Amino acid sequence: MEINIYKSIKKSSSTVILPFYKNETNLKLVKELTGMKRLPPFVGDFQETITLFRKDNDAKVIITGLGLKADNQKICEVFRRIAFFTKVDKDTTITLLFNHLDDNVVMESIIGFSLGSYDITINKKESTVKPILNLDIIHQSIDASKIQEARMTATCMMDIMKLVDTPSNIKTPAYIANHAAAGGKKYGYKTKIIHGEDLKKNGLNALYAIGQGSVNPPAFIIMEYHGNKKGKTIGLVGKGISFDTGGISIKPSTNMHHMKSDMGGAAAVIGTINLAASLKMPINIIGIIPSAENAVDGNSIKPGDIVTAYSGHTIEIIDTDAEGRVVLADGLSYLTKNYQPDAIIDLATLTGSCVATLGSAAAGLFTNNEELASQLTAAGFQSYDKVWRLPLWDDYKDHLHSDIADIKNLSGKPVAGAISAAKFLEFFTDNHACWAHLDIAGVAFTDNEYSKMRSATAYGVRLLKAWLHNQCH
Repeated sequence: MEINIYKSIKKSSSTVILPFYKNETNLKLVKELTGMKRLPPFVGDFQETITLFRKDNDAKVIITGLGLKADNQKICEVFRRIAFFTKVDKDTTITLLFNHLDDNVVMESIIGFSLGSYDITINKKESTVKPILNLDIIHQSIDASKIQEARMTATCMMDIMKLVDTPSNIKTPAYIANHAAAGGKKYGYKTKIIHGEDLKKNGLNALYAIGQGSVNPPAFIIMEYHGNKKGKTIGLVGKGISFDTGGISIKPSTNMHHMKSDMGGAAAVIGTINLAASLKMPINIIGIIPSAENAVDGNSIKPGDIVTAYSGHTIEIIDTDAEGRVVLADGLSYLTKNYQPDAIIDLATLTGSCVATLGSAAAGLFTNNEELASQLTAAGFQSYDKVWRLPLWDDYKDHLHSDIADIKNLSGKPVAGAISAAKFLEFFTDNHACWAHLDIAGVAFTDNEYSKMRSATAYGVRLLKAWLHNQCH
């Protein structure tokens, strides 16, 4: 997609998009462009649209609503929808008339138009690749660096959307590891992969146990981006289950095909580090991805087994379908022991309980750090990757008591499933003072208007970008 910035509109411009916030319609500007003395009713509600025509060349003028200025975190969706549903010829140029709007709208439009071109049909014999939409942006003062930031944000989001949407016969733990390594080579950060039998040699027994029933060996992925020697070090841990059958505690077949997305947390970590490195953010990030395929086999771990995690603590396996928290136990312990980060955030498509609680509107946020909770909540509303805080009280600690191990991986109670899962993870943080868990099961892979089946959302990249940006200052 080619993007050009101009200070005034060209007479030859074909389709022109003219957006307004609610109740801030500039009627003079519309009349100058269309020549119309009386206009159809238009308030500027979110995604409200009317189509008029230019007075000098009969080109379309699409007047669209951005909604309330206070809700401007949703602006990206306005332009993504226009890009996705606009029927155009190949290499069509669309003019965005933005002189009356701020830089944020320009950046959101670039991200939205880029995401609108995402093609989920790449594995079909006749892929429905959308024509290229080139953009002429009319704005008086947008900085070139902000254009590049928007483009890189969209690029990193679409990269991990493709990764999550990739079927698991292709997307093995090794594939995810290679994808991370390719990102490191492209954007300039270090990667290290521990896989197969070497996991046991390094004490990563919990991860090994979850993946031991698969023909595709598990992998432990370490990514290091160093953007500021004197700056903060942030630890990100992402659940990387490439496919989840549930193991011996096998899942029902109805929605099992969606389990190719059970590595949405890993994808968010990869996308975030790629974006931070591409933007040369002045911060240090350690990304950890414990990746495995949870399969059914004679070697599969069984309910009632006990495994020893990297921390040295023992875990009683109550349910092999509660595997994500087990691999994250190794990831969190490895991170805290070897890197001592200033803050830790883990992301995981962890529980159906969180989906039942929050649906696809927000991720579940669990932390005992009040400042971190406030920061992530604010970043969520800023980025439209929203989070909602749920309790992490010790009232739920006894749900994970085991008589024969240090902790069990499932409470067995029909209540508070997302909370008890978060309490399990907390056990392996070594009481880190600044840790947060994000349960993204309802937001990483959802039903939406851009595909006829559930598809990836790239949740987490914009949230973490906004939060990291604030950590740099």
